[in-house]
Parts: sequence; C-alpha cells; structure tokens
Amino acid sequence: MIKPVILLTALLGAGVSANSISAESALAVLGADFTFPNQLEGLPAKLSDFPDLQIHAFKTSDGVKLAYWEAGHGKPLIFVPGWSANGAEYINVMYLLREHYHVYVLDPRNQGLSAKVDFGLHISRYAKDLKDFNDHLGIKSAYYCGWSMGASVLYSYIDLFGAEGIEKLVLIDEPPSIVAHADWTPQQRLSAGSIADSPDEVIRAFTSGASNSILAALNARFNAMDSPYFQNSEGFARSFVKNDPKYMIGIMYDHASNDWQDVIRTKIKVPTAIFTGDYSANVPSQRWMHSVIPGSVLYVYSKAEQGDHFLAFKNPVKFTKDLQSFLNEGGTTVSSEDRIGHKEILRADAAWNGAPYMKYPVGTPEPVVAEITIPAHGELLWHSHPMPSFAYVLAGEIAVEDKQGNKQHFVKGQVMPETVNTAHRGTVGDQPATFIVFYAAVKGMQLSTTDADKATSKSIDKERP
Repeated sequence: MIKPVILLTALLGAGVSANSISAESALAVLGADFTFPNQLEGLPAKLSDFPDLQIHAFKTSDGVKLAYWEAGHGKPLIFVPGWSANGAEYINVMYLLREHYHVYVLDPRNQGLSAKVDFGLHISRYAKDLKDFNDHLGIKSAYYCGWSMGASVLYSYIDLFGAEGIEKLVLIDEPPSIVAHADWTPQQRLSAGSIADSPDEVIRAFTSGASNSILAALNARFNAMDSPYFQNSEGFARSFVKNDPKYMIGIMYDHASNDWQDVIRTKIKVPTAIFTGDYSANVPSQRWMHSVIPGSVLYVYSKAEQGDHFLAFKNPVKFTKDLQSFLNEGGTTVSSEDRIGHKEILRADAAWNGAPYMKYPVGTPEPVVAEITIPAHGELLWHSHPMPSFAYVLAGEIAVEDKQGNKQHFVKGQVMPETVNTAHRGTVGDQPATFIVFYAAVKGMQLSTTDADKATSKSIDKERP
C-alpha cells in the first residue's frame, strides 16, 4: 500500500540534507533537540532522552548515499519503510525494541535523509539497495520487517536474491498487487488487494488529490491523527525531514505496476508474520497471503486497537509486543489476551465469477451446512445452485469454471462464493479436497441441480398430457 501525499507537503520545510550526515548520534546529526508533544509512559519525552539513537550513511553500488537509523543491541532487526516514510517515524518502535534487538531503519533513496536522485526508481533497485545495505553492515542473518511499499521491496529482494539470511519475515499491510489485471473477477481483485485499474490512477490520487473510496479512506485514517504515539512520531519527522515529491513520485509508477502473487505463493518459505487491521481495505489480501505462506501468522487489529495502515506507529506498544512474541516464540497468539479473536474470512456481494448477488430466496429460511469431500482428480458435473452459498476449503484445492469461460482457483483456507443459477463445475487436484458449504436455503429447496437433472425434468414435462 502507500502513504498519503498529504504528508509530503508537511515535510517540505527546513530539513536535513543527506550530504550533511557525518556525525553518529541522531541529536548531533539533526542539530537540535525535540520535545514530543505528548508525554507517554515508557517513551522518551525529548530526543535527548534517546542518546543511543544514531544516524549513519553509506553509498550503494550505483553511488547513491543512503541514510540509516540505528539503536540497540542483539539480533539484527531491519525495518524497510513504506513510500514517503523514513526512520524518524520509527522512533517509538526503535525505542521500545532497542533493549531486545539491534534495530535498523533504512531510509530509501529519495526519502528521509537519503540522497535525492532521478535514477534507480524501480522496486528491484530498492531491493538491491537493501542488499548493498546488508553487505555494508556485513549482516548474514537478520529479522526483516517491511511496511507498505517496504514489504514490496522485500518481495523483490526474495525474488532476486532468495530468502537465505532472512531468519524471520514481518509484513505490514501491503497487498500483492495494487493495480488489478483487466480480466480479474471481483474476488481476484480482493485476494490481490487491488485498489486501482492503472498506475496513473494511483499517482493522480497522490498528486492532484483525486481518489477512489479506498484511497480516500486511507487518507482519512492518516489525517485522523487520533493516536498520541502517532502525533509524537509524525511531529518529530515533520520537524527534521525534508522530502521532495518530484523525486518520490517516480517510484510510484513502478511500485503500483507490480504483481507479487507468484513470489508470495512460491518463494516465501521462512517464518512469516502478517499485520493488518479492521480499518484497512487490505484484510482480504492479507488473508490470502496467510493462506499461501506456509506456517504464517496473521495479526488482525481491531478498530479500537488502531487497526489501520499505520498500526505500527499508532499503536507501537501493542505492535512491538506482538512483534517480539513472533520473533522470540513464533507468534502463537494473534490477538490481545483480553480480546476475543475475530477473523472475517469473506465479505462478498458477488460470486467468484463476478456475478452480483441480487437477493435471497423467498420462503421459510432453512440454512444448510454440509461437509463435502471430493476425491483426488475428481471432476464435478455441470451444476447450479438456486441460492447464495459459500464453500470454505478445509483441505486440498479446486479449480472452478463457468460456461462463459470464467475460471478461478481456490486453496485451503479460502472461501469460494458460489454462483447463483449459473452452470459451473469444479476440478480437484492431486489430493482429495474437503469443503464446509453454507447454503442460504429455504424449506423444500433443492441445494443444486445438474444439467442432467434439468434435461430429465424437461423430458418428463414433454411426456405429460
């Protein structure tokens, strides 16, 4: 996902140039102290209360000077920020984690305190910058956390260099594909997390202010500034960091154009935690990622827990606690101890082939729940359902198609929103497939009808006097 351009204009005041980075302590590099607007328990009241926060710089293999923020000791934990973001915004996260890990935040080229250049504006180059950063530090093994576009940088890094050296991976609220393919169904768009039909639509939203409802909601959550933690970190960033939109917009076209579903599905084999929240439009795509990354852990924050695109900064105490749980113990819990876990697996107004649900059947309700198992390589007959129904895949996988040529593939953990009064069939793969199917039926209603049933019914009708 992406970070609103509203922040860009706020960051255009006096800032620190990448060429001025020479000293090590953040206080010395930034040249002034900073008093945080909210005094919060367990966090510094002033920048000078965080004396071990350091800022360094190095040159990439193509000669670009990148800044990075550093604090703490222990196992390396590397944060890769999202679009327009920088290490200053991680100050609360770094402070809370410094006693447990050697924390780094890399400012991407054209962001934060890093140099402004008009080349290398590709996610693949940003991945190479991360590789250069690792080589500069001599890091062979570390934990990695990517937020927003930073997660896409990690997708590219794994695609190019493999996952060797990534001991554990953390991904915060980044969809596999911001832009939808033209032939995708509504369900495919949801699984991919697509919010636009072209990169230009995304860029317009973050330059001219025009936006669709999803982007508008993202901006609204950022502008809410409803967290004192977020007020502190954003206030700090705005005071010292100078970003230039003309340089940062360049990467957005490439970022929005990428589809990482194949990488996520086939190349992420390390222990992985995925963070999202009920305010985010990305929840369906994060659930899809959870379903295809083996052994992954999904954290879905509630609205009360600031569960939006900025959850790590709006609720850093919970986030760092959950992060530590995952890094240290594997993250076996996905919700607070005092909160009932809630996972919305599917919310759909259309079937898997894009056909909208118009209404429920008329009659006395009689919902039916059935467990269905199809043997390996089984192929269902062409059939249809007279009511909305939903098949949760317990095991195995199935490919479905209709007679109009629409096709989709469902795997364990996904829900298939069935078509209504539309002939379709399914084919199972190399393993048996088991489903729990929920039918919104009424009394006396047949759950499904095959083409053979319809043909027999027509024959009988013809024979009647």
